[in-house]
Amino acid sequence: MNSSGQPSLADRQKAAAAAKREALERYRARVNDPAFAERQAARRAVAAAREIRVAERKAAEEARRAREAAEKADQEAAERAAREAARQAELAAHQTAAEARAARERALEAESLNTRKARKAARKAKKRNGR
Repeated sequence: MNSSGQPSLADRQKAAAAAKREALERYRARVNDPAFAERQAARRAVAAAREIRVAERKAAEEARRAREAAEKADQEAAERAAREAARQAELAAHQTAAEARAARERALEAESLNTRKARKAARKAKKRNGR
């Protein structure tokens, strides 16, 4: 120490080196301690078990998602099939209605034609009888 009561740079460096040596010795003693090794092994086992549980949860979640996706795809396919069936039924109904309209129009035309023919025949008959 110098005269001002403050430790010198060399004293501070020696104290720091001694503190590092002591910390290193404490670490080596702790690492070589059998109880420490047991605790570390227990921690590793707990961590491995945790990782296994996490992996199982992830696998279950993926399976659930895949199942939901398959169900959704099935539902969408069923909805598409239902829409297609409804469209086909609507198309058939329109076609039937169009055929019915066409049949009514043909019947009306035939009736109109028959009426015209009957009038013409009546005129001809009147002309013949009237001579």
